[in-house]
Amino acid sequence: MAARVLDGKRIRDEIKAELVGKVRALKAAGITPGLAAVLVGTNPASEVYVRNKVKTSAALGLFSEKIDLPASTSTLELLDLVDRLNHREEIDGILIQLPLPPQVDQSLVLNAVDPAKDVDGLHPINVGRLVSGDYGLVPCTPAGVIEILKRSGIPIRGARAVVIGRSDIVGKPVALLLMHEHATVTVCHSKTRDLAAVAREGEILIAAMGRPAFVAGEFIRTGATVIDVGINRLTTEEEVRRVFHDPTGPLRLLAEKGQVLAGDVQPEDVKKRAGAYTPVPGGVGPLTIAMLMANTVSAAGARRGRPAPKSSDEC
Repeated sequence: MAARVLDGKRIRDEIKAELVGKVRALKAAGITPGLAAVLVGTNPASEVYVRNKVKTSAALGLFSEKIDLPASTSTLELLDLVDRLNHREEIDGILIQLPLPPQVDQSLVLNAVDPAKDVDGLHPINVGRLVSGDYGLVPCTPAGVIEILKRSGIPIRGARAVVIGRSDIVGKPVALLLMHEHATVTVCHSKTRDLAAVAREGEILIAAMGRPAFVAGEFIRTGATVIDVGINRLTTEEEVRRVFHDPTGPLRLLAEKGQVLAGDVQPEDVKKRAGAYTPVPGGVGPLTIAMLMANTVSAAGARRGRPAPKSSDEC
């Protein structure tokens, strides 16, 4: 039986449709959710991401503001901007697009964002709330992973989940979210002994280490649900041949587009062993911006005494 493809684009569209209604209700109460996106320098990928976020904001009826700063911006200049955004009533969410230039103290800047406006969910206060289970704003990609599982009817409660990767942005928060949904969670990393054997214990396997096709067939339990968070850009024929067992189609795409996207999971192996999986592209990626919009709408309501942050019923 063929593995089921979990369509991130469909789920993204569901969430966006729901957000339109929520935004409409907030506007009826005199509240227009507002997002400020701050871009420092001219990183091409970051420019695309920010442009898409602003475009999505407009499509959903949010107020959005893109703030471009030169690559020479100092930490103090960025801190001053963050302070002004913190005090602007019409701004509910502040997005500092990463990475920042090397002269900027990234941690200092992110920690200066008002936790109530931290729509990336990276402020220590929001991280602490996530740990405790009394959370509202959580990192967007991990939140998207949970939405994919829930909206695809994948049972989480009681499931054995394995997360490969322990980053602050994906690995750790997705492990916490899975625990709050009552999964039994193992977090693996580069120092894990017999990593493939540990990964095979997972009924739900989350791959989030940023290494193309690292998770091969031997990592995947037969019938498991595999969520591939990785987005790796392959730009050479050598890379494509190393990742794909049959590189014919990807090589054609490389010649046409100049790059091929690959996840952290071997794309042909997962189709043979998994019960369900997210493709790359088209899986987790589309959910990230949708969850940023959801966080902004949530922040707009919470800041004005509307819906309170949710609390897990952990035990």
